[in-house]
Amino acid sequence: MSENMELTPEAAVRAVMQDILGLDAAQVATFTADTELFGALPELDSMAVAGLLTELEDRLDIMIEDDEVDGELFETFGNLVAFAEMKAAE
Repeated sequence: MSENMELTPEAAVRAVMQDILGLDAAQVATFTADTELFGALPELDSMAVAGLLTELEDRLDIMIEDDEVDGELFETFGNLVAFAEMKAAE
């Protein structure tokens, strides 16, 4: 990824949700920290979680360990963004 294409963690999460889950950009743009994800988005199932995490690793150049992933991570958009921000800052 070139320097001028660096994404913020939040922008990366939004882009990955569009690309991996096939969500509409307008829908993803409306997500707030309180937007519920797992259980509220039919596109976000256990198989999609793996793809989403792998793509976040690639786009943010981070490493996500299995023991860092739990149900809370995907409860809300805010939880997922906060996690991505924490990992990107490491």
